[in-house]
Amino acid sequence: MQLRARCAGALLLLAALMACPTMKVAAATRSHHVRHTASASIHRPAPRAAARTRHGSHRLAGRRRGPSGVVYARNAIILDPATERVLYEKASGNTVPIASLTKLMTALVFFEQKPDLRRDVEVTRAEIAGGGHTQLRNHEMVSLYDLLHMSLMCSDNVATRVLARESGLSAGDFVARMNQKAAELGLASTHYVEFTGLDERNVSSASDIAKLLSKAQEHYLIREITTTPTYVFTSASPIRTHQIVNTNRLLRSGRYEVNCGKTGYISESGYCFATSIRNKGRDLIAVVLGAPTAATRFADVIRLVQRTENLSINETQR
Repeated sequence: MQLRARCAGALLLLAALMACPTMKVAAATRSHHVRHTASASIHRPAPRAAARTRHGSHRLAGRRRGPSGVVYARNAIILDPATERVLYEKASGNTVPIASLTKLMTALVFFEQKPDLRRDVEVTRAEIAGGGHTQLRNHEMVSLYDLLHMSLMCSDNVATRVLARESGLSAGDFVARMNQKAAELGLASTHYVEFTGLDERNVSSASDIAKLLSKAQEHYLIREITTTPTYVFTSASPIRTHQIVNTNRLLRSGRYEVNCGKTGYISESGYCFATSIRNKGRDLIAVVLGAPTAATRFADVIRLVQRTENLSINETQR
């Protein structure tokens, strides 16, 4: 019995000794696998994360600069009206729909007729039909002065139609005079078929609109109305109070001194904006046509102005 017990103990000891190297190797193998897995989980995704960060930063920078390095709008121009020097342009000669920028020419032709702006006139269903959003109501009596504010500040098409009707010209003669005046001003890419801008066949180019705005701002009342942030008036009958907010956001930004400006939009034209500003003692006229959003058109103009600042710095350094 003792001999059998001793033999059994020896066999157990031998088995244990033989098993130890195997256990160490297995343990070492498992340890290496754990370290390798941990290393892969910590270090391998890092380059991918960094790549995403770089790509994201590139996209954000692109939004700030615009896809062409300056603007998102399809057509643009900025110039110095004193020298007529073009400081930047992007497809500025292309003929495109201009939406409510039309109303700058409408106002010029209207003023040529020397209207009595104190006169109250009636709004009718003929002007309201298809005119889009308006605060005006059928048979409401409103002064021509107040209607001008509605037309130029918030692009009210109904108000604009009433102005054209009360000009003393027929609709056909009014549009004919708009086209004649465009020719007189040398606006070779400009053509009108009506006086609100609702029709996409009202077309022009960024360079033509810059010339038109330069002419429009010479009229003190166009200048005054288009630079008024908010306007409140009361219609004569029925007595109704209207508050008009200017669609030109630069007026509320405080970034520049705005001399004149007009916005426009229909789906065919995209978002449009023409403005005359003073920046650091320098007058500039900027036009963007076909911007993708309402906010983008104003941001595009700011980018254009910043570009002129950089040009001035570079010229000074040279």
